[in-house]
Amino acid sequence: MGPAATWLPAVRRLLPGLAGAGAADHVALTFDDGPDPRSTPRFLDELARLGCRATFFVLGEMLERHPALGRRVVADGHEIAVHGWHHGNALAAAPGRTAAEIGAAARLVMAVTGVRPAWYRPPYGVLSAEALVAARVLGLRPVLWTAWGRDWTRSATPSSVLAALAPGLRGGATLLLHDSDHTSASGSWRSGLGALPELVARCRSAGLRVGPLRDHGVSGVSGSRGSSGSRGAVRRHPVLHHTPGTAAPGNTGDAENTPGPWNGFHDNPLPTTRKEKPGAFQ
Repeated sequence: MGPAATWLPAVRRLLPGLAGAGAADHVALTFDDGPDPRSTPRFLDELARLGCRATFFVLGEMLERHPALGRRVVADGHEIAVHGWHHGNALAAAPGRTAAEIGAAARLVMAVTGVRPAWYRPPYGVLSAEALVAARVLGLRPVLWTAWGRDWTRSATPSSVLAALAPGLRGGATLLLHDSDHTSASGSWRSGLGALPELVARCRSAGLRVGPLRDHGVSGVSGSRGSSGSRGAVRRHPVLHHTPGTAAPGNTGDAENTPGPWNGFHDNPLPTTRKEKPGAFQ
């Protein structure tokens, strides 16, 4: 499968698990690009008011800046997952860079929240072979979406978000929205936030439950894991020594605070200051 093939509707129809197709009576609500102190708390407050839980796909660079907000996501009962470090396109990345960033983000999620992430969603939906292998090594399940609200544009409104989601709003759907404008038009997150009450109401009126991916019954996933605490107690990685506010694990110290190069799947996913037992995070 080519790196950008996951964009194609035909591919996603043939691979419903990759698209996030789930139980017929459930809709998975997911958010990308946070945590962002300007907007994520508003989403958390609104979800609490609506009595909903969701999955938040966080960027490592955002979580490193706002670790307390990442902890709040989990404390509020939501699921936290990996969206990479920067919002980079795997097609333009140097060899090893995508894998390094996935590894750094996954370890940071554990260091900050104490939760082992279960899911990885590639930026732009571009899933390269390198990203697939890295996700597998890290125990992450790649997942895309079945419907999106196109809430990243400057012209997006709550009505336009609902209209974009409507054709795919059915049982088993995985919905993509954004809780941050970090990689999109300034203030665009307000359109998704404004659409939430009506979106949830429509699902419930159709007899559909709304919740995170861990409760979605995605094809090929036996049991849920992640912040729900299933599959046993959370295992801590022996090299998770990152302190919030300092360079992330594997950081090279460059101006962009970019994780260092991939160092082999059977040794260390990223350079560290201590010897790591092979496979400890698998």
